Amino acid sequence: MDKKVQLSGKFKIAMIVLIVVGLISVAIGFITEDGERAWANLLLNNYYFLSIALGATFWLAIQAVTQSGWSIAYIRVPQAMSNYFIVSMVLFAIMFLGVHDLYHWSHADVVAADPILQHKAPYLNVPFFTIRYVVFFALWILLALRIKKLSLQEDKIGGLDFFNKIEMTSKIFIFVFAVSFSLFTIDWLMSLDAHWYSTIYVVKKFIMAFFHGASVITAIVIILYKLGYFPMLTKKHLHDFSRYIWALSLIWGYMWLSQYLLIWYANIPEETVYYIPREMGEYKSLFYTELLMNWTFPFFFLMWNRIAKSANWLLFTVAVLIVGQWVELYMSIMPGTIHTHGIGIIEIGTFIGSLGLFALVVGISLSKIPIIPQKHPYLSESTTEEH
Repeated sequence: MDKKVQLSGKFKIAMIVLIVVGLISVAIGFITEDGERAWANLLLNNYYFLSIALGATFWLAIQAVTQSGWSIAYIRVPQAMSNYFIVSMVLFAIMFLGVHDLYHWSHADVVAADPILQHKAPYLNVPFFTIRYVVFFALWILLALRIKKLSLQEDKIGGLDFFNKIEMTSKIFIFVFAVSFSLFTIDWLMSLDAHWYSTIYVVKKFIMAFFHGASVITAIVIILYKLGYFPMLTKKHLHDFSRYIWALSLIWGYMWLSQYLLIWYANIPEETVYYIPREMGEYKSLFYTELLMNWTFPFFFLMWNRIAKSANWLLFTVAVLIVGQWVELYMSIMPGTIHTHGIGIIEIGTFIGSLGLFALVVGISLSKIPIIPQKHPYLSESTTEEH
């Protein structure tokens, strides 16, 4: 039960190669472009993998608060994913070098000539922006580390004391995450279009993080099962994972449609300005692709129980969703930054490099702790056929 993931040398080398490809792609972006495209891609991928790690930790907190039994054998996966917070904090610190390239509200002369930006200046200014970044990451890292520390202590001692402390810390994390991630999304994504606003935007991104975080947990669990680490994984567990994906795809699709229909029906120029380049401009080829990949496909595909209980089909579903989330963030970021649509070596290479870094961090984290919690009070419920 105290088995740890053994990382092969081939895996480490492969991930390092991916990271090098990413670094080369970013370098090409800075050398051949004016820098804005490279910064936009770094923002896309940094936010992408941070949101997955945060969504996975939120999933972990939900299991503790609801006292779920079926999922306990797999909680070390999101715990390992939360270790990416520290790496992400460093990557977003680097992003401050590109603030003036991405955010026009960061230029004093632009703000001086724009009444709308002047109105938002008490919140949208670089010093306060920096303070929020530090506070948010500090809270996420401290709470995630506490949950993992309590879980490892529970492995040694057992009992209900650590179980109750984990539940309380998880409640705090859920509240902190809801508020901080919403503000973080306003800061780093919505303020790219500083004249535009939507009350649904941050809710949609919140659901996106939870949705795709749960999806990636599912994929990692299945991959580890195929490598022999989760022998207790049954079709019932797979069905539970697939129900998370299915339900969250429905909620995400509802938020996507709600935001679009409300803005389309009201037809207010200050709001429709966001959708004009995305639906009618050169980005229109991806406008409905985002909806098809993140809602239509998983919603109808996972309705079939045979697919919902199949490890291979679930892996395929998650692979589609991984691309789908990238498309969503591409549509959120690029029209407000580089303004022109083009997916090339910079976009693909930066994603590959970020994926390699994320996989390496998660893999190393899983190799440091027992893959299955040993003295959790609900462990037997998770490892038996009936749960």
